[in-house]
Amino acid sequence: MASEFTIRRHVEFSDTDLAGIVHFSNFYKYMEQAEHAFFRSLGLDILNQQEDGSIISWPRVSAKCSFEAPAKYNNEIEIRMIVSRKGVKSLTFNFEFWHDGSRLARGSMKTVCCHFRHGEELKSIVIPDEYNDLIEEHPQA
Repeated sequence: MASEFTIRRHVEFSDTDLAGIVHFSNFYKYMEQAEHAFFRSLGLDILNQQEDGSIISWPRVSAKCSFEAPAKYNNEIEIRMIVSRKGVKSLTFNFEFWHDGSRLARGSMKTVCCHFRHGEELKSIVIPDEYNDLIEEHPQA
């Protein structure tokens, strides 16, 4: 079972403003990229097509980020993620962004497991066993 995950990525020029500093909105993109990579590392997906054509997905219900230092073009940043809460239907992730030993930002994101069938409304569901069996709440959360 997994409760933490780390990825590294380089800041691309397209992520920055005219001063070469990462635009704040990209930290939300980086959180989502880390979440997707975490799911893939477990052989899972955040968008899971079912045999009947319906979809199990993980829409976000909240996200926030606090900034402590700038990330700049071509920096290699480390994104550390933990599962801070595992509910019956939801997962909450905490993120820290690091570069050369300095924390750049902290964020969190809450997602809810949902079932979607074309023509019907999105419905929250209990986390399926295939996810529940592989994801655990971090012991220090």
